[in-house]
Amino acid sequence: MGKRRRATERTNNRPLVIGGAIALVCVVGAAGAYFLLGGGAAADDRSADAAHHRLVKIGPPSASEVRTTATAFLTAWQHGDVAKAAAATDDSAAATQLLTGYGKDAHITGVTLTRGTPSGTSVPFSVKATVSYKGMSKPLAYASRLTVVRRAKDGVPLVRWQPSVVHPDLTEGDRLVTGEAGTPPVKALDRNGGELTTAKYPSLGTVLDGLREKYGKTAGGKAGIELRIARKAAKKGTQKTPDKTLVTLSEGTPGTVKTTLSPTLQAKAEQEVTTKDKASVVVMRPSTGEILAVANHDHGFNVAFQGSLAPGSTMKIVTSTLLFEKGLAKADKAHPCPKFVTYGGWKFQNDNKFEIKNGTFKSSFAASCNTAFISQATKLQNDDLTNVAQQIYGLSMNNWAIGVPTFDGAVPVQSAAQMAASLIGQGGVRMNPLNMASVVSTAKTGVFHQPYLVASSVDNRTLAKATRTMSASTQAQLREVLQYTAEAGTAAKAMAGLGPDYGAKTGSAEVDGQKQPNGWFTAWKGDLAAAGVVQAGGHGGDSAGPIVAALLRAGS
Repeated sequence: MGKRRRATERTNNRPLVIGGAIALVCVVGAAGAYFLLGGGAAADDRSADAAHHRLVKIGPPSASEVRTTATAFLTAWQHGDVAKAAAATDDSAAATQLLTGYGKDAHITGVTLTRGTPSGTSVPFSVKATVSYKGMSKPLAYASRLTVVRRAKDGVPLVRWQPSVVHPDLTEGDRLVTGEAGTPPVKALDRNGGELTTAKYPSLGTVLDGLREKYGKTAGGKAGIELRIARKAAKKGTQKTPDKTLVTLSEGTPGTVKTTLSPTLQAKAEQEVTTKDKASVVVMRPSTGEILAVANHDHGFNVAFQGSLAPGSTMKIVTSTLLFEKGLAKADKAHPCPKFVTYGGWKFQNDNKFEIKNGTFKSSFAASCNTAFISQATKLQNDDLTNVAQQIYGLSMNNWAIGVPTFDGAVPVQSAAQMAASLIGQGGVRMNPLNMASVVSTAKTGVFHQPYLVASSVDNRTLAKATRTMSASTQAQLREVLQYTAEAGTAAKAMAGLGPDYGAKTGSAEVDGQKQPNGWFTAWKGDLAAAGVVQAGGHGGDSAGPIVAALLRAGS
């Protein structure tokens, strides 16, 4: 290999390209607000004490400061002057570490940075470079963005440091590394033996990364040479995000991993999530737990498997299980649904403050009446919902082993108003479409089957199991209220024509600072179940409902 220069020793005499033209870094004065720093002398004091005062600029950086600061940082980075580039940021230590690794560990050379047109304090730029390792080289090109901020203590404009400045897919603790791949590549197959690729199924990028991370060393492949993002270690109780390949210098020999994905349903899921911004969906088989499709509108983070969102009223499936088991509700018996209920100092209400007079629990469930559930909080223990979620639905145990990383739901023990809020899928309850597809599957069959993407026989891993099953009476009532909701409740419009062996639940989850709630929908049709969420989508029946229903139709 020979000796390599350290990143701080690299030289590059080429000028920084700014919008296609050569740029000169210059200091430009700008009008702005200032405040006075110094000792005890007054601002107009001409004594020696006045020398301790200095004017410090405040407020957002000016357009001139943004351009100048961004240019200074990008110029130093392009020239390989790590110390100077890091000094132009608000965290020189972190910047030094990552920028040094850019050349030393990632073996990236010949860097050309082209600044785009700033938008306020945000500056886009493009990167073109070469990745070189052991006589092999490949071009590298991507776009990134930086933000200019003002340092509070002296008003100096600086680049706000975050790993995504160096590469948009980097997060805190990640590294760029070029060398032998951490794991050999895998060739992932659908249930029919067809190859799964991101070219065919764009949503599967994170899934394929996860399959490689899990099975690359055991599937019979041989590692190649690549530039990759080496992800930080996972926190205790969570699963590590898979490494991400950015450039392949030499192909390894892939091993083969067969999944449970249906090519027909996966293609349909990919199509459906494009109809709504921030949509995610999962399809599975209730009788076995096989995952048949997973798709996200946004491809960077797998919300469908790893999202952690309040599920809103879809959580009422689990809460209903609790109420049925405790004898606090019966599907066809009278049940209160007032406009308001107060518990733990919070006043809860229904959508548009509706009420149902002389109604049954089934009618309250179908209309998604919040107060029908909150009204029972006085008769519940703080851990009742948590116990049912864990023991019957297999949630919130962090032990699912589907073949790639997942978030297995969270139903923490809460008290007072938060306990009441958790009954309607708010408070501290967190789920994703995979969790809610599993919930409706368990409600349909009466038995929890852990969802899985790769058969356990492939690696002899142990699938999670519930510690108990719901009673036959509870399951019958759950099916009844879910079928009624699909037939005549908030899910009826989306589920039209899919009966009679069907059931559904809608949900809307409020999110602080978000104008529209997240829209949820989970349903089954025959031996097919699906759940979806559209973040900031509004009512679940209108946003996620059509996506889920379209997939149930496609699979029937």
